[in-house]
Amino acid sequence: IQVRLPLDERQLVALAVYAILLMPGFLQVGYYYFFSSQVHRSIVYGEQPRNRLDLYIPKDNRRPCPVVAFVTGGAWIIGYKAWGALLGRRLAERGIIVACIDYRNFPQGRIGDMVSDASQGISFVCNNIASYGGDPNKIYLMGQSAGAHISACALMEQAVKESSGQPISWSVTQIKAYFGLSGGYNIHNLVDHFHQRGLNRSIFLSIMDGEESLSRYSPEIVVKESSARTIALLPHIFLMHGTDDYSIPSSASQTFVDVLQQVGAQAKLLLYEGKTHTDIFIQDPLRGGRDPLVEDVFSIIYADDATRRNTASAPTPRRLVFEWQLQLARWISPF
Repeated sequence: IQVRLPLDERQLVALAVYAILLMPGFLQVGYYYFFSSQVHRSIVYGEQPRNRLDLYIPKDNRRPCPVVAFVTGGAWIIGYKAWGALLGRRLAERGIIVACIDYRNFPQGRIGDMVSDASQGISFVCNNIASYGGDPNKIYLMGQSAGAHISACALMEQAVKESSGQPISWSVTQIKAYFGLSGGYNIHNLVDHFHQRGLNRSIFLSIMDGEESLSRYSPEIVVKESSARTIALLPHIFLMHGTDDYSIPSSASQTFVDVLQQVGAQAKLLLYEGKTHTDIFIQDPLRGGRDPLVEDVFSIIYADDATRRNTASAPTPRRLVFEWQLQLARWISPF
């Protein structure tokens, strides 16, 4: 007997099975998140209830450490700072402080609120990270999925403000590089795609403050319309995407890189062959060993610091989930 469920219900069932399959790894990461002395949870960076961030501090922080300010994904609806725990752990093991920035989700907030929260969190990192052992001259901005979109919006908004002489609380020049993981940067081109994937068009347009705001919150379009002065402020941009990503196609990153390069920005695309939306962020780190994304981020951050690169080596991460569970979870994933 074939039971047909509405798309959203099928996705909910798939999500539940996906989570159960990966639960052994999630429990271990959760234990680390709640009980490790290296994790400083819920540091207040603003006045809103979700204005909190988590810090992942390397064991050896005798010297100021490079810092990654990370904005998590979650389809603009279920984002939460703890989603970055696995990445935070992996990068902290390699001598990098990670600040996972929380922000208001829909319907608590709309895209303008999310970008404002992210920007405020980035400002806190830029202005306060030295007191936590971070190097204020080596701050990197990173976002994943919806977080890549939100952080790219925050970066472009800040560059526009700074280039036009408006008051700012942090400078784009403080960001050494931007990493966008599995993101979408032209929202006009994704409305129909998301609707087909189960994110209702009317809900998504509500999240984005209406159809008239799509251009404002499409970093790709903002870049096209920006002055040379604004573009000159941008850091080196690295967009990372799996070629088998069905949640947000890798062409979204390819097109944004092309646009950035056309206007003279420094941008590079890193594609991960055969990887899905969650492979590079969840399954690969749970697999243990050296995963491609962390290695690429590590090599970029330490590109000009051979001494630190050599001393920041860590034991090879151990496997947290059996391979058969990872493969089955990958097959059933709703993302």
